[in-house]
Formats: sequence, structure tokens, C-alpha cells
Amino acid sequence: MSTDAPLLISDAAGVRTLTLNRPDAFNSLTLELKERLLAALREAAADDTVRAVVLTGAGRAFCAGQDLKEHVALLRAGDPAPLSTVTEHYNPIIATVTGMPKPVIAAVNGMAAGAGASLAYACDLRIAAASAKFLMAFANVGLTADSGASWTLPRLIGYGRAMEMMLLAQPVAAEQALAIGMVTQVVPDGQALPAAQELAGRMAAGPTTAYAKIKEALLAGAAGALDDALATEARTQAEAGATTDHTEAVDAFVAKRTPAFTGR
Repeated sequence: MSTDAPLLISDAAGVRTLTLNRPDAFNSLTLELKERLLAALREAAADDTVRAVVLTGAGRAFCAGQDLKEHVALLRAGDPAPLSTVTEHYNPIIATVTGMPKPVIAAVNGMAAGAGASLAYACDLRIAAASAKFLMAFANVGLTADSGASWTLPRLIGYGRAMEMMLLAQPVAAEQALAIGMVTQVVPDGQALPAAQELAGRMAAGPTTAYAKIKEALLAGAAGALDDALATEARTQAEAGATTDHTEAVDAFVAKRTPAFTGR
């Protein structure tokens, strides 16, 4: 793929890295980039050779959210695209990330704002560079939350902190994000991507089906009643228990050796 493409895709040892590649525009999301990202996420979800996914941005930013220049031009032209992009692009992107049956790790190399921050929140784990910041500035442009932030952000940091971020639109620095549980790890600048890829590589060699079932169970538990969570746990535990990875792990434990997972 051309390095001029708005989305770069690379594979290594079961890890697929998707890089938002509009560095001069802080990787803001145009119609083309949103469509390419959605297609790439769906392809990664369906590809059994891909056992973990890393999302990152080129240059100094992770993602600045919606490309407002394109947004304004479409609004002035009377194009309905800006009003439909939530249902056609952002919602499916978030649903694909959260529902993907494999780990998704955000390498937040710089500013993550708006839908870009929401994309990071939807990932399973977040590795942030020391200078990274998270900004929910929807209110500043007369809008409300989208890209799943109303659901994901309160579950990461609590209702009160999420409301503060949304109403006051003040950036949260990486170390504060770590302290409140928004990110998994903070690393020196320039190390977010390699750190995320190293973690993804370890997970790609792990029990992929079990990771998928963990994601499914936690999503059900976060959104539903206790009875629904218990039912989902019972089903996903039975499904995970029927995998060869589970048998291998138990055999390895008894034999006091390192298990060799295949993801099946």
C-alpha cells in the first residue's frame, strides 16, 4: 500500500497495525478515511491469521476527530453526509472494535480528541505516550458525544469525571489519564507504538478464543442485568472450555511447562 494512503496496514507475527495516516491534519477523519478504517477493521476481525490489532496515528497526533474542514464544506453545500456519518461510520467502527473477537490496543502517540479519543476508549487497552492528551471538545462546536464515548468513557473513569470532560472540554494529560484509569500504561514519547506492538505480539501468542470470550462477557456485564451477565458467563465459559487452548493450558500446568497456544 502507498505510504500516501490515508490508512496504512501492516502485519507481523499475528499482529495487524492500522495507522491513521493524515499527519498534516492530525489524522482527522475524512469520509475516505472513515470508510477505509471501517473496512480494514472488519477485514481484521474476520481474518483468523490476525490475532491482535494495534491502532495508532502517524506523526504527532493519534487522531483529532472529525475533519471539520470537510464537515463545514459539506454542511454549506447542503450535503446530508455530515448528519449521517454517525450511523454510517462512527457507530459501525466502534461496534467492530468492541465486538472484534481478538484484542485491540490503541497506541496513543499524541493528541486524541473527539471521535479520535472515543476510538481509543473503545479499544481494549491503551498505551499512551508521555505527551499524549485526551480531549472531549464536542461542546465547543455545539455537539454532543458520539463514537460510543457516552458508553465507554464513564465505564473507564466514572460518570462524574466523564461529565466533567464532556462539559468543560479540558484536556487530560497522559499521567492523569493513567491515574484515573483511562489508559493502561504511559511510555516515553516515541515508544507508544513499539510498546503496543510488543504487548499485542504477546497476546497474539495467547489464547485468542479466550480473549474473545472475555470481551463478550465483559460487554454483556457492563450493559445488562446480573442475570444476563451470569448467563453470558456460563455460555462463554463453556465455549472457552471446549477449545484446544484450554486443554493445552491445563496439560501444561500439570506438566509444569509453558503452554503453546494456537488461538483455537
